Amino acid sequence: MTSSAKITSNRANARASTGPHSKAGRRRAARNALRHGLSISIDHDPNVSKQVDKLAREIAGPDVTRELQDLARRMAQAQIDLLRVRLARHQFLSRALSGPDRHKLRATMRAMSDALPMLLDPRPPESTKRAILDSLLVDSPALPRSLATVLAQEVKTLYALDRYEKRALSRREFAIRALDAACVAIDELP
Repeated sequence: MTSSAKITSNRANARASTGPHSKAGRRRAARNALRHGLSISIDHDPNVSKQVDKLAREIAGPDVTRELQDLARRMAQAQIDLLRVRLARHQFLSRALSGPDRHKLRATMRAMSDALPMLLDPRPPESTKRAILDSLLVDSPALPRSLATVLAQEVKTLYALDRYEKRALSRREFAIRALDAACVAIDELP
């Protein structure tokens, strides 16, 4: 049995942790799911909905029952979702690996010229110099960004995209199984 003190404490904690309280914070939090638009249902975009309908007709074929049409639509939705995720990943990696713009390059050159006297001075400890060098190398858009560097820096976003892809693959697999089972059941009818 939970004590009344514990219940009161839990309620106070719940009231304190209800998200941002400022208008700007609530606006920002409201857009959390729109970071790459993959959590939005396909049915909300008419262009994508048309693609799903077309693919579902191709999968189901002509003159099929309503049940088969619905199952083919589920499969088509999962396939289009999978394509959306893969396109989002491709666009994300393309942006992450693209070359720097001139303003960033100038800023990096200024930062390097500002850090040079500190690096040449024998008084600071070697660990401080190493930290300065590391920060310049990591933050420098002048240096080519390797795929490993991009992956290390953007692992959180790539992990989120991977979760979306796994969900889409799972939904497609279940839709394929359901469609196959329905087709077998129809073929077995006398």
